[in-house]
Amino acid sequence: MEKLWGGRFTEETDTLVYNFNASISFDKRFYEQDIRGSIAHVTMLAAVEILTIEERDEIIEGLKGILSDINSGKLVIDDTAEDIHSFIEGTLTERIGSVGKKLHTGRSRNDQVALDMKLYIRDEIKNMQALVKELLTTIHALMKEHIQTYMPGFTHLQKAQPLTLAHHLGAYMEMFKRDYSRLCDIHERMNYCPLGSGALAGTTYPLDRELTAKLLDFYGPTLNSMDGVSDRDYLIEFLSAMSLIMMHLSRFSEEIIIWNTNEYQFVEISDTYSTGSSIMPQKKNPDIAELIRGKVGRVYGALNSLLVTMKGLPLAYNKDMQEDKELSFDAVDTTKGCLKLFTGMLKSIKFNKDRMYKSATGGYTNATDAADYLVGKGMPFRDAHRVIGEITVYCIEKKCAIDDLELSEFKKFSDMFEEDIYEAISLDTCVRKRLTIGAPGPEAMKKVIEINEDYLKKI
Repeated sequence: MEKLWGGRFTEETDTLVYNFNASISFDKRFYEQDIRGSIAHVTMLAAVEILTIEERDEIIEGLKGILSDINSGKLVIDDTAEDIHSFIEGTLTERIGSVGKKLHTGRSRNDQVALDMKLYIRDEIKNMQALVKELLTTIHALMKEHIQTYMPGFTHLQKAQPLTLAHHLGAYMEMFKRDYSRLCDIHERMNYCPLGSGALAGTTYPLDRELTAKLLDFYGPTLNSMDGVSDRDYLIEFLSAMSLIMMHLSRFSEEIIIWNTNEYQFVEISDTYSTGSSIMPQKKNPDIAELIRGKVGRVYGALNSLLVTMKGLPLAYNKDMQEDKELSFDAVDTTKGCLKLFTGMLKSIKFNKDRMYKSATGGYTNATDAADYLVGKGMPFRDAHRVIGEITVYCIEKKCAIDDLELSEFKKFSDMFEEDIYEAISLDTCVRKRLTIGAPGPEAMKKVIEINEDYLKKI
């Protein structure tokens, strides 16, 4: 296929150089965006009378035919082409003749690839938003189901205070809500059209960039042609947002892996999301959760790689920017795949309520409430903290829970203890009395669930 830039050269490009420079192997996934951008471009060219209506219609019909044939498999993208832009323009010219050579009037591959990447990322943001919303919907349903499913809360992986599964899941609800919000923010900032920037200095053709932007559902054209072709901030932001999504998936996966151990037995992962051992017949491994946890590094790597690539580039376009694609494509595929798999795994998990409840009653998780009980009787908190610390040491030596003590044993530490201590430090009371918004008490959780219900309806 003829090179778009071949006129300047008198010698053939070395094959190794050509292959090293070519991007068709990965940018061919842009074909839909490239054709969409070209249709908008020639529509605008006809509107400003650079092309005739007949030329516009012939080019658009040819482009639509190429799109249809690629989608159906009738036309296979030629991997020997330099890039997807060359392939589509070359194929168009082969099909409709010399009028196809007018397609590239008033644009450069620099603003063309900038447009294609923006269109692609914008499409993928929408796809990512749909997957995050599905995960949020799944978490929300589980929260409603488990308002009174008691479990221990942890700090430093040690039992801290009792709470509910709904409350624990609610923490991830907030994380993924922020992820969804970040995706919305990126779309708002990036949704300006670079087409018409030319190579870096615009063009002498009387282009209507506002029309092109409107045809492609952008808010408007970019306001600086140099920035238009060299901006990759939106892509770095998207990689950052995906890195945070993956981090949250990894943290959640880590907890599921821990909860799935024989020592915890809080959950049972469905057979459809587990694998076995080739040597140990009893094993049921949480491989999907582990793989999600492991794949975070791929997305982090893409983000770091693009940051390093961009940090030293002078304006405007440099070939280094071609390195933005392969890693970004892999990060997008990885994050989408992990979101789909994690949501499916979460929907199929069985929670062992009895085991969680029993675990919440151990580990002295009601110690803080016992201290609050003494504060309610008039003891300064710092003194109450010391008294309950001494009681905890006593219980550890005796190998019993705080609420297993006789009232007479309580009174050895303070005369303020009365019979009502047992009700005050019961698991139900410890959770139910936490009523402030954001706390695990059932009334507080119901308010949060109502807020989330409204939120999900709006996104």
